[in-house]
Amino acid sequence: MAHTFSHTFDLVFLALQACVVAFLLLHDFIPLGRLNNLAAIRSQDSLSHQIFVTLLPGVPSALGLYFCARHIGQPYPHGLSMLLWLTYGTFLIGILQAWWIPYLLVPNPERAARYRIIFRDTHTFLPERNGLAPDTLHTVFHIVVLLTVLLLLLRSLS
Repeated sequence: MAHTFSHTFDLVFLALQACVVAFLLLHDFIPLGRLNNLAAIRSQDSLSHQIFVTLLPGVPSALGLYFCARHIGQPYPHGLSMLLWLTYGTFLIGILQAWWIPYLLVPNPERAARYRIIFRDTHTFLPERNGLAPDTLHTVFHIVVLLTVLLLLLRSLS
């Protein structure tokens, strides 16, 4: 029975990682209706910058997904665990710094002004605070990253 749970747990962990990789690689390049605003993004960032900021987090998260799939139901090698913790720990810190600290605690007028342009006309369900409101797509992504970190912690403790 424990093996089934472990296999199911790993499948959920892989699915969350796949969502992260898909978001990172696609959300700035494919139209998603009111969930993104490609024209606004392109008005602020060059294509080379977009590719760089896509690959920088996308490559390590894709590598982590690949190697986790190869080790499904098995203990992870130390190097894979380190890659996952560095990748998702960095994501979590970046998310807090870029979105939630300016939204909830410490206003960042420059970031708020940039986000008002990039996320203009995108869907949000949160009220504006400190000049910004996290858009729905990023909010869902942040929840997925947080769940991924929690499952990584659970897997590391088992």
